[in-house]
Amino acid sequence: MKTALVQLNSGDDPVENLPVTMAWIAKAAGAGAGFVLTPEVTNCVSSSRERQREVLVPEEQDQTLKALRAQAADQEIWLLIGSLALKTDDADGRFANRSFLISPKGGITARYDKIHMFDVAVSETETYRESAGYRPGDRAVLANGSCALGLTICYDVRFPHLYRQLAQAGAECLTVPSAFSTVTGAAHWETLLRARAIENGCYVLAPAQTGTHSAAKGKPRETYGHSMAIGPWGDVLADAGTAPGVIYVDLDPHEVAQARKRIPALRHDRQFE
Repeated sequence: MKTALVQLNSGDDPVENLPVTMAWIAKAAGAGAGFVLTPEVTNCVSSSRERQREVLVPEEQDQTLKALRAQAADQEIWLLIGSLALKTDDADGRFANRSFLISPKGGITARYDKIHMFDVAVSETETYRESAGYRPGDRAVLANGSCALGLTICYDVRFPHLYRQLAQAGAECLTVPSAFSTVTGAAHWETLLRARAIENGCYVLAPAQTGTHSAAKGKPRETYGHSMAIGPWGDVLADAGTAPGVIYVDLDPHEVAQARKRIPALRHDRQFE
């Protein structure tokens, strides 16, 4: 199936972001893509918890989700909304970072809440405490869409056991929508994506946020870009560079079967102490 990865430069205003996102999705669908993927936090990229509390809403009220479901149905495509930042009813007020797989009829086929929180000090001036604003998920998700999909988000990519379990459960394609930092992106992004593909004989589809993100409040975030599609043999099939846009790849389940036949590592795991 022809598949499109949308690379965005979302700001911290979901209302302004939505028409831009929809235009790129429409372009991808118009080019013949039957499966389209958007990046992490498609609706709102922000480093300000105050701003997030102002503009985010619960899932059932989110206009980005509503509009993109309608667009998927109108254009009859599978759509992975890489993730939306959403309010929850948690007592501590933390948000959800939630990925949605939307069917060509506009239904929500699967939801996945990001499991691993990006709590790191990249440098003396660049620190992240994602768990302060977002509550982690606790469930791996395998979904049937254009193919068998293992859903993950961004920092999850550093935890290979998650991908192993998804692949052994039947995933042929692993999704990694992201908003990677520029420092860790330059050092690790391609290597991590290719490793997850090679280890599991899977396609890896990683649509990403890119550039400096406009911010009404707080410090503007900068993300690495380079949305990538990786083949099940570990080859880079497409790289979006650093400009917003769309890249395309054809998914062929036969390639997954061939890679796993050549190196059947998924059947070779052993228990050890």
